[in-house]
Amino acid sequence: MKIRENCKYALVVPTSMGVRITPPNGQPVASSNMFMMQATSAETNVASISAYLGLPTKVLTTFVKDSPIADFIKRDLRSRGMDYEGKEVEQGDPWGYRHQFNIADSGYGSRGPRVCNDRAGEVGRTLNIKDFDLERIFGQEGVGILHLSGLIGALSHETSIFCLELARAAKKYGTLISFDLNYRASFWKGREQELHDIFTEIASVADILIGNEEDFQLCLGVQGPEACGKDIGAKIDSFKEMIGRVKAQFPNASVYATTLRQVVNVNNHLWGAIMLAGDQWHVVEPRPITVLDRIGGGDGFVGGMLYGILKGWESEKWIQFGWASGALATTFLTDYAQPADEDVVWSVWGGNARVKR
Repeated sequence: MKIRENCKYALVVPTSMGVRITPPNGQPVASSNMFMMQATSAETNVASISAYLGLPTKVLTTFVKDSPIADFIKRDLRSRGMDYEGKEVEQGDPWGYRHQFNIADSGYGSRGPRVCNDRAGEVGRTLNIKDFDLERIFGQEGVGILHLSGLIGALSHETSIFCLELARAAKKYGTLISFDLNYRASFWKGREQELHDIFTEIASVADILIGNEEDFQLCLGVQGPEACGKDIGAKIDSFKEMIGRVKAQFPNASVYATTLRQVVNVNNHLWGAIMLAGDQWHVVEPRPITVLDRIGGGDGFVGGMLYGILKGWESEKWIQFGWASGALATTFLTDYAQPADEDVVWSVWGGNARVKR
């Protein structure tokens, strides 16, 4: 894939920032009185791979003015090496705007994770295309890849239009568009036709399309894979057929990808991936990985794949680096991977967990 040259930013992500609070040691929320807090969003999880590995990234978002949580988020983004810009929105009264809270435990063994999203009054729902200078961002500064997620795309009517206009601007200026569908039933309730139409338009101009079987079926109306029991490896041919149907319906894209996950228990998964790049299939058969916290593994895969594309590697390495970045993310207490260098990721791919001195 050809990346636009002389760009200030390799990767730009629009997002609604919030905080995630988790008990230590995989304990349930209701049984805990100590919590770790981190700044989070699915889209910055993706961008973190490129940011930690030295590529310039930018976050388009919105903040609650004079909020200590907003300050916490800004400091966190700076620590990851990310630029950001966004409108400062007045909180209003005590029942006004705030940043979302994601409350979760990671589960342990036979007890599965539980996640509660508290998004009342979420400031990110106010994201508006009028608050950003698209000609400056895409025309003057330049962007290699714009990564869009269905989470922000479905958050509100305003954010849906925001993502659609960003995609149109990216297309105009020759920026590649990555679109991870990320279907959430609660976001789509009562807006099914509106969101189907918007997601279909974005998918029609996207260069990279990512999603699982539920995403492609419920967002875009593409028939999913046939049921093949619990063995995820047995479904690979069915997933290929599904991607073939996606390609037939959305031929503009050059890359189509999906991850494969089979949960043995909370801390042991089989992790794989499928990618169609042009006319070439690349498959990572599901392999065992040890999981500390599964949240963010899919974002890590996307982030690693986009990093490989941005670096201009051969397509086989895109899926390998993506698989390994996703596996790496599941070893962190944060819901994003923090690779020290490329070698850390390639060691995961190679199965080399020996000490490095």
